[in-house]
Amino acid sequence: MPTLIVENIMSSPVETISMDDSVEHIRDIFERSSYHHLIVVGDDGECAGVISDRDLLKNLSPFIGKLSERTTDLNCLKRRAHQIMTRQLVAVRKNTSLRAAARVMLDHKISCLPVVDAHKRCVGIVTIRDVVRWTVNELERETDPGYGHSGLAA
Repeated sequence: MPTLIVENIMSSPVETISMDDSVEHIRDIFERSSYHHLIVVGDDGECAGVISDRDLLKNLSPFIGKLSERTTDLNCLKRRAHQIMTRQLVAVRKNTSLRAAARVMLDHKISCLPVVDAHKRCVGIVTIRDVVRWTVNELERETDPGYGHSGLAA
């Protein structure tokens, strides 16, 4: 069996945001999409960081939209991506083995890896969910002899 590489399971294209996008804009993206991670890019187009939906939640006031909302609660929406992003970018290349990528996520206790080209531009993203999905599909394929067959005779 050939070595499975990140390119085989990564999601592409990737939703990216700029360093100066507001927390309000970031919240809107998360609310209208099924994304759990956004890649932050600098002016040069290089990956600069990651914002997870958990990072966003940590930076939002729980009183926004409530009767007890205050001006200070709304001010958190004016913060910028560069103020809340994870800056210690851990990324892989698309030819990285899935095994190595999964090990990197476990060792760094992170749930996604931007996939970058030689110029640090984001070409995809692989998440722990992608790895789990692939693993479950493989286990099902190995244990179910009829997996992938329609059951119809040719």
